[in-house]
Amino acid sequence: MVCMSEAGAAGRRSRTPSADIERELLSAAEAVLVRDGPDGLTVRAVAAEAGIAPMGVYNRLGGKDGLVHALLITGFDRLRAVLESGSEPDLRTRLRNCGLRYRQFALGNPHFYAIMFEDAIPHEQDSREVEEHAHAAFGALVRSVEVASAAGVITAPDPVEAAQQLWSSLHGAVALELKGLVQTPDPAATYSALLDTLFTGLSS
Repeated sequence: MVCMSEAGAAGRRSRTPSADIERELLSAAEAVLVRDGPDGLTVRAVAAEAGIAPMGVYNRLGGKDGLVHALLITGFDRLRAVLESGSEPDLRTRLRNCGLRYRQFALGNPHFYAIMFEDAIPHEQDSREVEEHAHAAFGALVRSVEVASAAGVITAPDPVEAAQQLWSSLHGAVALELKGLVQTPDPAATYSALLDTLFTGLSS
């Protein structure tokens, strides 16, 4: 027979580590977001998806705001990784493909894009950590502009200003496409032409 102290120790050893529980909750939150959209993301739905009591979401992540913040961080980190993934030797092509990958991310992750840029899930408190991850994603675009400018393939005396102009244009284009408001027959072709227009301007 196992004594009580040994049984307690065994129980403690068998418990899921706190970090693993938080990862499971985040995975459940993402599953609910993708399946049910922003409106379906509730503490109760995430708890049911993860197989825990709703109070566990509050204890581990601080409730709905904590869930939203965790999802926002995930979204911005994935966007940054997408923007940084280019390795094309021609730097103008690399920057142009960075713009193409931005659209691919938005269209492939519409619910993430909605909570990242449209405040699709209102939350009571802002998060400095979320802001840092969002800034890091924008920084990936800035670095692509800096590299292309340093190589002389575009002209961007102020890479941050150029990156902001690029982002404003690309975000506007994908936002219209996600809403089904593009008036041309081939949104992909229109987006590609937009990139050509932008880079022609940067090359002037």
